[in-house]
Amino acid sequence: MVLDGAGWHIATDLRVPDTVTLVRLPAYSPELNPVERIWLYLRERFLSARVFPDYEAILDACCTAWNALTDEPERVRSIANFKYIARVNA
Repeated sequence: MVLDGAGWHIATDLRVPDTVTLVRLPAYSPELNPVERIWLYLRERFLSARVFPDYEAILDACCTAWNALTDEPERVRSIANFKYIARVNA
């Protein structure tokens, strides 16, 4: 599992199963975090340059964007494909 430096990712009382390997990204490296690229894609294609009238409209737009993305698993693969991930999984 790839982790950025968020405070909840460095909790000292976290118990990690033996079957999970934690890979911590270097500080200040959003370009290495696949989920950052996913969020960028969603913002650029679905969520930016819009004004939402209320919370429900924001929630609906986010759900629509997420569902559109999950309908395209190959796109997710292409956006979040990093060579270091393949090496970690090897």
